[in-house]
Amino acid sequence: MLKSGLAEGGALPDRAAPLQRLKGRVAVVAGSSRGIGRAIARALGDEGAAIAVHYCLASEQAESLAQEMDVRGTRVRVLQADLSRPEDCHRLLDRAARELGPVDILVNNASAGVARDRSLRKMAAAEWDEVIATNLSSVFHCCKAAIEPMIQRGWGRIINVASIARQTGAFGQANYAAAEAGVIAFTKSVAQELARNGITVNAVSRGLVETDMNAGMPAQEVARLVRFLCTEGDWITGAQLNINGGQYM
Repeated sequence: MLKSGLAEGGALPDRAAPLQRLKGRVAVVAGSSRGIGRAIARALGDEGAAIAVHYCLASEQAESLAQEMDVRGTRVRVLQADLSRPEDCHRLLDRAARELGPVDILVNNASAGVARDRSLRKMAAAEWDEVIATNLSSVFHCCKAAIEPMIQRGWGRIINVASIARQTGAFGQANYAAAEAGVIAFTKSVAQELARNGITVNAVSRGLVETDMNAGMPAQEVARLVRFLCTEGDWITGAQLNINGGQYM
């Protein structure tokens, strides 16, 4: 695997300051109270976008991120929704548009958020349904709620964050891997539908990300790729971009 690129002492190496290339844009980052979503929200906010910070249960973490971003000059709102529920997906996008303005960028980061690991012989139907609803169906419902205003304005960026599991599979994760593979196929199909409307739709398949419990790449690396797709990836659509440090080639 590639080294993480950390400078001495564990800090990320210096990068060029954001150019505010998303000033005037509005972004909804699903699952942004922590981890990868939190890093993505920061990256897009630093580029000038107004950010809807979404959470399901982690309200304190979402509020702390919003306070941090507000101090940095980002226009931000904290919105709660259970994305396993179709009506909550639509409510999230509607509230973001009312409170921040028309949504230009949708990052479906909650699409890799729920795992109910169990071998197929032991997996209950409810465990299959929960993972499919949260990790796959939420992408459909959030995109469905977001695309009409994007089509009317002739510009939009949709990024679906998926997992390496859709390529490798994993013992006890038939539900999770199936949902992640579905996200990729959904991304490619919708990209074909929306390309003529100035809307790009891409998937980012990430590998193991560093947490308090696991070693892996920094979440900021995934955030930089998402930022690139939003700011410079005008001719990239229908792509599945792997970022995994060599875990899968």
